[in-house]
Amino acid sequence: MATIPAEDTIAAIATPIGAGGLAVIRISGPRALDIADCSFVPAGTSPLKPSRAPTHTIHFGHIVRQGRNVDEALLAVLRAPRTFTREDVVEITCHGGILPAKTVLDTVLENGARLAQPGEFTRRAFLNSRIDLAQAEAVADLIHSRTELALRAANEKLAVTLSRRINALRAILTGITFGDQI
Repeated sequence: MATIPAEDTIAAIATPIGAGGLAVIRISGPRALDIADCSFVPAGTSPLKPSRAPTHTIHFGHIVRQGRNVDEALLAVLRAPRTFTREDVVEITCHGGILPAKTVLDTVLENGARLAQPGEFTRRAFLNSRIDLAQAEAVADLIHSRTELALRAANEKLAVTLSRRINALRAILTGITFGDQI
């Protein structure tokens, strides 16, 4: 599965805006780790810059903007292709609330990311063959679920159940097999 290269790196607040204990800012794209290096100062006795950290690790430190600490944060380093978008991803968990999250996001944007459009992380996952169209639709269904039945249906779509059924029907109609049959 080849990935479609993104020319830019995107960022957005991934949690609902408002009063809360935590907020998550997600960064995805070819410069995610470089942007994290410019935005995050690790704490501790043997701190690693995000670009030097192993994949799927979490680091404690501070978001720094124009030489001043903006917030304490945990930073997760997730290297391609084992991410939702199949790109390098950094997730910054900072204090919740509108101003702390916006200030951290503004720091990331000043350091080279572009503000993501609604659904753009899921779009990149689809374009990079991480999920199929039914799964991309399931992500939206999952987010907007209001009942347990809707939640269960969205999770089944996300688990590729619908895609397998569609591929099996397509195989029957065209005489080509894709493995799983109904």
